[in-house]
Amino acid sequence: MAPHLNIVPSMFVLLLLFISTSKVQPDAFDVVAKFSAKVDEKTDLSKAGSTALNFPFLDAWKEACASVTPSTVVIPKGTYLLTKVNLEGPCKAPIEINVQGTIQAPGDPSAFKDPNWVRFYSIENFKMFGGGIFDGQGSIAYEKNTCDNREFRSKLPVVEAPAESPNTDGIHMGKSDGVNIIGSDIKTGHGINIGSLGKFQNEEPVEGIKVSNCTITNTSNGARIKTWPGKYPGIVTEIHFEDITVNNVSSPILIDQQYCPWNKCRKNEESKVKLSSISSKNIRGTSTLPEAIKFICSGSSPCQNVELADIDIKHT
Repeated sequence: MAPHLNIVPSMFVLLLLFISTSKVQPDAFDVVAKFSAKVDEKTDLSKAGSTALNFPFLDAWKEACASVTPSTVVIPKGTYLLTKVNLEGPCKAPIEINVQGTIQAPGDPSAFKDPNWVRFYSIENFKMFGGGIFDGQGSIAYEKNTCDNREFRSKLPVVEAPAESPNTDGIHMGKSDGVNIIGSDIKTGHGINIGSLGKFQNEEPVEGIKVSNCTITNTSNGARIKTWPGKYPGIVTEIHFEDITVNNVSSPILIDQQYCPWNKCRKNEESKVKLSSISSKNIRGTSTLPEAIKFICSGSSPCQNVELADIDIKHT
């Protein structure tokens, strides 16, 4: 199954600092130089230009995706307003996005008419890097931080959310395979999450995920895999966390197959999601709780081939 990666405002907090020394390749598709995106003018990156067809980000993606050789979409330094974009495959060759600038969401909650802000769908061999920022402008949208008008507030992106913020995964993965997350700085409530899985019927497997050289700070979780107890099966395999620094994290390494937010499930049932070939290596830093590593595996479908190596986490 090709990767299906949603950047979802309600659950995916968008401060991702991608650090890379990669150089722009000759076959780069620059949204400013080649597709006329305007920098630092609050121009909507998805709608710049005089006609509905002149969408720099989307046009650059389409050309890069159609290339038969590896390609890179480049977003140079600067600030760009982006209301929404769907970036779809399948692509003909490996594709990258080099985010050097700041991509900014609208501050008005009413701008979000559906759950997705930036959506990647049906893509294989995809990489995103560059040192840029996805700025959800959460400090504006969540200024009052109440439960009023939940129709919009449940869909908002948040930036640098504290651990107690509602449902704010730093990176959230599902229906994906072959995903690499490298050199990212996560400072959002729930850290890096795979799942939740097992809540719905016919969920696709999640496999081939590697998270490396990342720093996770002031979050409730570090690297977490979560599945629901109950009725639906699934597969999670070949998941690898390596060279990760955790700073002041409540649960640095967590497998939770009794994930049950708001107690809206039957906790006496075992999860039917099969977890296998999972490793955590060279994980270092500090935990706010005494239990830095916690595995709650299914009794009916136990975790298999789980490896821990070179773990140095201190309770603070």
